[in-house]
Order: sequence, then C-alpha cells, then structure tokens
Amino acid sequence: MSLLFDKRDRDLLEIVNGFLSTTTPDAIGRKNLFPWFHPHGIKELAESHGLRIAYAVVHLLRSLKTGMIEDRLNALRSLRDEILNASAGSMPKNAARLLLSIMKELVRAHGNEAVQLRRAHDFRRVAGGKPRIVRKMLEHYGLLEMPEEWNQLTFDDHVHDIHTKGRKSASHLIMDAWIKGIRRLRVIYYHYIDPPSAAELMEAARIMGIQLRIGIEFPARFRDKTIQLIWVPRGFADTQAFLCFLTEAPVRRLMDQGRKVSRYKEQQVLCLLDAFNRKHRPTLSTDLGIDLPALDRDEFLAFAHPGQPSKAHLALYIHTMLMPLMEKKVTILREAFKTAKPERQAVIRNQVERMNALDTKVIVDLYLKASECPDAAPAEVPELLGLSPRQLLDRLTSLHTGYRITLNLTDLLPEDVVEVLYEGEGLITRLEIFNLKDLANGKTEHVEEISRLQLALNESNTINLKRILRGIISRINNAPSFSGKADRIEKLGIILHDIEAFSAMYHSFHLQPRIGSDYTGLSPSKYDMGLAILDTLPSGAHQAFKKRPIYGAASDRDHCHPPGGNQRGIVPFRIPIYKRITYIPRESPKGSKGLFRRLIGTLPGLNLFGQLRQVDWLLQSHLTHMDDAPNVISLSGMAELAGNGFCLETEKADQKASQASFFYLNSTATNLLKIIVGFIPAFLSFYLTNQWWVLAYLGAFIWFGITGFRNIVQSILGGGGFRRSPLLEWNEYISWERISDSLLFTGFSVPLLDVLVKTMLLDRMMGINTQTNPMALYTAMAVANGIYLSSHNLFRGLPKAAVYGNFFRSVLSIPIAIALNAFIGMLLGGFGVVGVQDILQKWAAVISKGASDFVAGIIEGTADRFANLQTRFQDYAVTLSQLFATYGRLEALQPELKVWEVLDAIGNNHIDPNSDAKDLEKLIVIGSLDLLYFWMYQPRGRTALKYIARTLSEEEKRIFTGCLAILKREREISQMFIDGVVGMNFSKGLSFYLQCAPGYLRAMDRLFDQR
Repeated sequence: MSLLFDKRDRDLLEIVNGFLSTTTPDAIGRKNLFPWFHPHGIKELAESHGLRIAYAVVHLLRSLKTGMIEDRLNALRSLRDEILNASAGSMPKNAARLLLSIMKELVRAHGNEAVQLRRAHDFRRVAGGKPRIVRKMLEHYGLLEMPEEWNQLTFDDHVHDIHTKGRKSASHLIMDAWIKGIRRLRVIYYHYIDPPSAAELMEAARIMGIQLRIGIEFPARFRDKTIQLIWVPRGFADTQAFLCFLTEAPVRRLMDQGRKVSRYKEQQVLCLLDAFNRKHRPTLSTDLGIDLPALDRDEFLAFAHPGQPSKAHLALYIHTMLMPLMEKKVTILREAFKTAKPERQAVIRNQVERMNALDTKVIVDLYLKASECPDAAPAEVPELLGLSPRQLLDRLTSLHTGYRITLNLTDLLPEDVVEVLYEGEGLITRLEIFNLKDLANGKTEHVEEISRLQLALNESNTINLKRILRGIISRINNAPSFSGKADRIEKLGIILHDIEAFSAMYHSFHLQPRIGSDYTGLSPSKYDMGLAILDTLPSGAHQAFKKRPIYGAASDRDHCHPPGGNQRGIVPFRIPIYKRITYIPRESPKGSKGLFRRLIGTLPGLNLFGQLRQVDWLLQSHLTHMDDAPNVISLSGMAELAGNGFCLETEKADQKASQASFFYLNSTATNLLKIIVGFIPAFLSFYLTNQWWVLAYLGAFIWFGITGFRNIVQSILGGGGFRRSPLLEWNEYISWERISDSLLFTGFSVPLLDVLVKTMLLDRMMGINTQTNPMALYTAMAVANGIYLSSHNLFRGLPKAAVYGNFFRSVLSIPIAIALNAFIGMLLGGFGVVGVQDILQKWAAVISKGASDFVAGIIEGTADRFANLQTRFQDYAVTLSQLFATYGRLEALQPELKVWEVLDAIGNNHIDPNSDAKDLEKLIVIGSLDLLYFWMYQPRGRTALKYIARTLSEEEKRIFTGCLAILKREREISQMFIDGVVGMNFSKGLSFYLQCAPGYLRAMDRLFDQR
C-alpha cells in the first residue's frame, strides 16, 4: 500500500475524471431542480461533495454558447451553495475560495494523473478547515487572504468577458472574481451589449454577491486621435428594468450603430489576417522550420465567437495554430541536440529559445502592426465613429437620467484630458486614472500630472488648477515638435481665462477616479484582474504581499517553467480610508424577556458582549492621489517570464520531491506519525523520571488515554449525545485527524508539565509540591499548561477565541485539580496506603491533566454543540425560507382555493399536473426531503428543529406540517428519484426516503402537537 495519497483522493479523481470523460453530462444531476437542494441535504446521499463542485466548475469552464446561459447560472448557484458549505473551521470563506480554485486546477489537469492527485489531496486538506493549512494553500495558489467578515475594499473597474475580447463567459468571470476576493466589478463592452449577455452577467453577480456595473465603451474623434468614453447607465431597480431599458427605441438604435462599428473593426482585423498570410507566414515557417498553413477567415471568426474579433484574438489564434507545430519541432531538436557538435548545439538552443519566446504579445508586436493594412477600413465609416466627444456625450446623456461616463486615459496627454473635460462641461464623471494594462505596456508617464489635475478639480482648488494649466502650456510651448501647437495653446488659453467656470463644473459632485486592469485572460504577460486597498486586508495578506512572488501551483513547474514567475504590483496611488465600527444590540433569546441583555448591560466591562460589532470602511475616493506610500495593490501578478514552456531539458525539476513530500502522505500515515511524534517525548519523560513501573511504562498511555477519551466524548456530545440519530454510529461524529493533532501537542506537554514545571522548577528549586502547597502547585501547572495550549493554538492558526478559551480553561481547572487531589488523598488514606503525599506528587501532572481535560470536555463539547446548532439553524433557515416562499407562490397561483384548501390540494395531489403550480409542488418536495435529511442525519438536527418549532407561529406550523404531508406520496416521489432529480446514483436516497419518511412524519405530528 502506498503511503502517498488517500483512497479518498483516488476516489475523487476517479469520479471527476469519469464525469469529464462522459458524453452524457445529464447523468450527473443536471436537472433544473438540482440547484434547489440544500448542500447539507439529501443530495449528499446521491453524489459526493467533490463531484458536485466539479460538475458546476466544468459547466462554467466549458459552456460558452448563448443557449447554455441558464445552465451556467444554475451551475453557479449550486457552486455557491456547495462551496460555502464545504469547509469547517474558522476561515470558511477563504477555504471556499481555495476549494474552488483547486477544483478548477484539478479539472484543467485532466489527463495528468500525478498533478490531479495532488490537487485532490489539496482539496480534501483544505476542506478540513485548519487555518494553518488554509493560509499555506492560499500562498501556494497565489491568493491573498481576505477577512472572513467579507468587508475588504477590493475592486476592478475595467475587465472584459468573452463577448468582447476576454476568454471567460460572464458566469466564469464572476466566479473567478469571487475567488480572488473582488467585491466590486465593472465589466466593459465595446460599442453595444446584447440583452442575454447583460442578463447573465447581472444575475451571476447577484448570485455571488458582487457589486456590478456594466459599461459600454464608445469611440469619439478628438483632434487627430480616437478617444474612448465608457457609458455606465445607472439607477435600475433590478435586472429586468435594465433589460427593458435596452429594448427602448433610442437605445436599440445606438446598439445597432455600435454593431456596425464592431463589423467595421472586424474588417480591419481580417485585413491583418490576410497580411499575415501574405507577408509573415512564409518567413515564420522558414525561420522556425515548420509548415504553418494559411489562416482561414471563417475558422478565425468561429474561434473568436462570441467575442468581437480583435488583434488579441488573432494573436491567440495564430499562437494556437503554432503550438502543436512548434512542440513537434522542439521534440525533434531535443533528439538532435544530444548528438550535435557544440556549434550546432548553440544553433539548436537559439532556435528553441525563439520558439519559447513566441507568445501572443510577441506575435502582436512583430506581425500584427496596424501599418500592415493602411487601406484596411471599408469605404463607408460608421456614423458613430465620426462623433466628437461632446456630440457623443450629448447622445449618451439623452438616453437615461442616471448615468456615469468615464474617460479612458490610454494614449491621452494631460492637455487632451483638460480639453475633453472642459468641452464636456461636467458630463464626464469619472477618469480611469490608472490601468494595469497601460502599466505593463509602459504608458503611465503622464498619470501623475493628470492625477494632480483631478485632485485640483475635486478640491475646487483654483490656484493648483491654474498652476497645472500654466505648466501644460509652458511644456507645449517649449516642445521642439508638437502637432497643432498654436491651436492647442490657444484653446488652453481660453480654458485658463475661464478657469472659475472649469473648476465649478465639479463643485457639486466629484470627478471620481477609476482603477482597472483591462483584464482579458488572453495574454500571460498582462496583469490578472483585481485590485485591493491593502489596509482593509488581514495581517496574513500583508505578510503574503511582502513576499511578493506568486508561485501558484509551484509543485507542478519544471525547468521550462521556472518558479517565481509572477510579481504582485503596487499601484502608486493612495486612497484615503477610515475604519468605521458599528455596535448593534443583540436580540435576546425568545422567551428570555431581555433579562440576559439587561444583565450584561449593567455589569461593568460586559456591555459589549450584548452587542454585535461590525467593521466597515469609509472610502474617500475623490481624494485619491499618487503617493510615495501607496495603499493600492494588484491581487494577482504579471508574468515576468512569458513563454511557451519549450526547453531542451525534459525531466520534471521537482516531480520526485513533490511526490515524496510529507504534505501528500495519506491520512492514516499522517495521523499515526503525529501520534508517534507526540508519544515519544511523553513516554521518555515518564520513563526517565519515574521509578515506579506503573508511571514509567504506562504513564504515557494514561496521558494519551485521557486526551483521546476526552476528544471522543466531546465529539459525541457535541454531535448529538446519546440521543443522536439512530442512522449514525458513534464513531461517525469523530474526527480522527482532530484527535491525532490533539495527541501530537499533548505529548510535548508532558516534559513541560511533569519534568520542567512540576519537578525541576516547583519541587527542586522552590520546594512546592503536594505536601507543602498543593494550591500553588496546581495553580502553577495550570498556568503553564494554559500558556502552552495558547501558544500551540496560535502556531496552528486557530482563532483568538480558541486561544483565550484554552488559556482560561486551564485556570478553571485549578479548583478541580485541588479537589481531585484531596479526594484521591482521602481515598488512599482511607485504604491505609503509606506515603500518600509521595504518590500524589508523582501523579500531580496526571491529576492536573485530567482536571484540565475535564474542563476542556465541557467547554469544547459545548462549543461543538453550539457550532453544530448554528449550522443547523442556518440550514433550516434557508430551507424553511424557500419552503414558505414556494408555498406563498403556490397560494397566488390557486386563487380559487381558500388558504388551507391549498394544503389539502398539496397533500392529496389535486393540483392540475399541467399547471405552473405543479413545478412549485416539486420544490416543496425538495424542501421536505432536505428537512427529513436534517432531522435524521445531521448533527443536532433534531435539537435545532425543536428550538425552531417554539419560534413558529401557529400559521407557520400549519404550513410546515401541511407541506410535509407531500412526503406521503411514495410513488410520485420515488419516480422523481428514478428520473434523476438528485443524480443517477439515487438508490441510497430513495431507500432512505422510503425507510425514514413515515417515522419522520409521526415525529413531526408529535412535535407540532405540543403546546
């Protein structure tokens, strides 16, 4: 048996690869009702958690056709629910981001079993929720830690999806933004937007809780160049309102004109394709020693679909055509290199390096220059391309009262910005002050001057504004060559004399800055999407950022892909922010009449325990400025070493090392190793310091037995106690990994407590023992144990509450240890044992340990119970909310029935099978099955529902029991299982339903009949 990887790793890999290879994706729960099942509900019996996540990820990665929009959104809904409920521990959101990223990598590595196994193992370890593991894997996968309160200021004001020049569908883009921790996103479209694209984007953002803005970029002619204005319509109640806006006649006319511009641009790109075929393809084929076929126009357009064809698409298409030919050539050159002479080896190495460097950026720079097609444009120029900035602004602002318009600063000089803003008379409300794509392309030299201009306008500082304008005029006047110098100086002079009016344009509102990445995903030599204000991120993110390099999945790199290839960027801007803390009074538990809240409100120092503390940030974005101490960073990096992965070395640089890594040992071996490592110091401490054979040989076993027994009892009591579900065995509540961790660290506490503290420090140096001062003895040992527990809790990355709790648990154990010491002494004395104090002194560390674990069992068992109850409360809240909402819709669809007659119609199957109400009935079945599963399977499911039953009104109780009556329809529900409502592996779920539903319904009748 291999010590590397678990059977569960291989099982996950097998089912995911089986799904990836299937030609019938409907076989894995691809039903429209599937997203309505709760992640902790009955579908756990049908498909594994990892497979459900993999299914959703695959659909988002592969489904790009317009007709699959609803499939993608359903997959995203399922993914959100699955991933947010996938991890235990104190970092659920960060773990969820990681699990999603790992599953993407696992799916993409299809065909490479070694990489997939590592991904599967990473996935399971992160799902355990240990903070130390989560933080380590965040760094490994190039993600920054985000606060679990999800209050970080993270954004990207310029990204693209597949409908322009991006490579990701709207749902995929939103998923990736959430993985990176982005909370605000602005997606840019060129010239027009189709309603289905807008609908998917807005719904996907709503599902993932991302604040979304949709911008449409239009060109305008300004002097001798084309500038870009981004129009963002605002003020819509919901997605449907925005879609209705797009159907209005003036908007439709604008979108139709935008489509003409897109077709016009497409012809320019096709001309570049023809020029490449004619001029560069033969030369490139000869230089590289390959036979690149001529590029086909139709194939290229199909490749770019549904995006708007661009140079970026064309470069990627050429690169895609080149890659298999270059790979074949490199293989031949590797063989030739082995026997070639040194001179020939140098030629071969140079040729391989050239092929390795030939990425999309190089293709654009060398072979797709606009000068290749001076006559590329059709004779008829679209009307929209001939508008001046002011004409375009008037056109856009006439369409909707709510809007924002952003001036894209790419290729603009400060004097251009001044003139466009002045002519716009305040209609331009945003400046895209910084763009990561421009940073990568070296186009940021004028940003500082434009930033000062923006700040002067926002502060209404006429003096600074005048200084800036005079500086611009002076620079133009002194320039040796400047096109249209006289006309430009004249225009700027007019603005200078009208400076008060210019300043007043932004007196009532601010000219806000926007910072974006211009992310498309097509080029590896550009920054990925996402920016953040570093001050709003947790300390773990600060430490990771200081390291700067992003290794990603470093264990999969080889000589051809050297590590350290990415570097996070610092954006040279500071955005002033202020932390804002809000205290919200907690509601008293139902029935307590506020006694608890009034009690803690009157006790000094405890008033804050009755309040919920919320932290957010007050953003002063209008005061954004360039600074020597910036606080804006990129969430991802830019590749420093772009390339295709070609080299003459073929072996993996670290494949053997990664396979032999301790990190990938299977769980059994890892747990045994932890126990052994902890047992050795414990055994040696007892063996070397005790003469009595019981403690010398059995002391470590007794010590470990106390810890292990406490963990087992704690897990059982926390999970449900002795009245747990009859479907679950006692050991199903136990985490053996948790026990092994506890045994590892408790082993090192033996030399600390028994040898160092009890014997050397207290007894030999201070003369304190069970005979002289038992209170001081057990107090000192408890404090030492508390410090040790808190220290290793900090080392393991546990939350501060656990750190403090474990320290004070030891303090609380002091009176118990003293009482236990007295009781044992009295018991031994009663039996006439000689040398009682010597025996107690020998057992003092064990007594202190037993007392500490007794308190820990109570505290941590209660904490486990509370955590399980909180999870069940959340599960029930979501499912009951869905159930009551569905019932309300069903009532609205049955106006001819009285209120309670609807319940009878549900229970007796009297609803028209062809009506929409029949679909709502199925949703009630789903909710009822999940409630059944919670009650029978989930820890503390019964306890939670009993609490909830006390809070329901009589009407809610009647609706609840009336909806559950639908579970009596065995034949109909059985057919739903057979049809694959939870997937094709329905046998366990069906058997569970048939076995448990009758007893569950009787239990519910008893529960809700109680008064």
